[in-house]
Amino acid sequence: MPSSSSSVESPHPGESVTETVAPADVSGVEIVLDQVTKRYPGQEDPAVNRVSMTIPAGETVVLVGPSGCGKTTTMRMINRLIEPSSGTITIDGRDVLRENPDRLRRTIGYSIQQAGLFPHLTVAKNVATVPGLIGWDRKRIADRVDEMLDLVGLDPGTFRNRYPRQLSGGQQQRVGVARALAADPPVLLMDEPFGAVDPITRGLLQDELLRLQAELRKTIVFVTHDFNEAVKLGDRIAVLGNQSRILQYDTPAAVLTDPADDTVAGFVGGDAGLKRLTLTRVRDVPREECAVAPESTAVEAFRQAIVDSGREWGLVQDEQGRPLRWVWLTQLAHADSLRTVGTPVGGMVSLESTLQEALESLLAESNAHAVVTGRRGEYVGLITIDTLVTHLSDKRDTHARGETGGDDGR
Repeated sequence: MPSSSSSVESPHPGESVTETVAPADVSGVEIVLDQVTKRYPGQEDPAVNRVSMTIPAGETVVLVGPSGCGKTTTMRMINRLIEPSSGTITIDGRDVLRENPDRLRRTIGYSIQQAGLFPHLTVAKNVATVPGLIGWDRKRIADRVDEMLDLVGLDPGTFRNRYPRQLSGGQQQRVGVARALAADPPVLLMDEPFGAVDPITRGLLQDELLRLQAELRKTIVFVTHDFNEAVKLGDRIAVLGNQSRILQYDTPAAVLTDPADDTVAGFVGGDAGLKRLTLTRVRDVPREECAVAPESTAVEAFRQAIVDSGREWGLVQDEQGRPLRWVWLTQLAHADSLRTVGTPVGGMVSLESTLQEALESLLAESNAHAVVTGRRGEYVGLITIDTLVTHLSDKRDTHARGETGGDDGR
């Protein structure tokens, strides 16, 4: 366990981060902060004081702490939007303080709260900003724009020529992430990127980031004040105190089960058991099935499918397989069409959602089942309260035996 200091050499005893060999598919690079300090004129105490940490290649490291602790300042010194007063920062072994700041920033993706899009430029031109600055030709840029929009779940044909004012908050954040990734930077800095959207959209954006990171394996430094978000997204969490003093730097599972001190325990809160549901993804637990049918299906055929399933209800979908409504056998007794019967689905989670999010969703449904959807919103199964109870029971028994492995769901 790391000591309560600003300098952290390894997130686990006996393990050297700098000696870890990155897998071949990692596109990110290692970042090292060594005794980094920021002093502002006229202030007696530094905003950031002698912070040292190693951020492994291809991992998401989340900086979490109270407002004013210096976490954003620390992150913004990496791309020199804020100049360090002393100390060194290296990216893939290169000293960032010896590089031209503008060229440096073009090699680092940057995503902020409320997206920060240029309002007078189309979505395509926003995404194309950095590739254009570094001299890509028009065809390469156009192809990359479409690739990035598709990657973040926005149809290029629909969104390419829209302006930011024509997008929802969640869509703007997706475009912001696409822009940050457009030039294929090895490092992505994210400063409270999902803090300005509603909770449902925030969860969806978090899921999308997890899916993207599983595919791209960038090195991501993510700033948040939300501990639940840190647990969900981080391969490692750095819990910061005043002046960015590192109170603990470890995996989410380790921070939850063995907080370094009372301050870290305060971040974790008294519901650590429930927070452990955040460590596992829906994709990693068994899913159940029910009778499903498009709206165009004959009523009698769907009724028989529900009976055969052994349940009292089934799920009506649209023609693309996206869930629409729960339908009970009693509702089919006098129905002429599946288009006019049923109760809208309320609780839906994705494969990247956490079990804690699944719990919140299934409690909103009268049948205590949450629908699980794939990337395009298509039905891929159900998750139940029994699944969550079994998971927690298994983990409790494992912890009681002193066993480890597979606990963080990553």
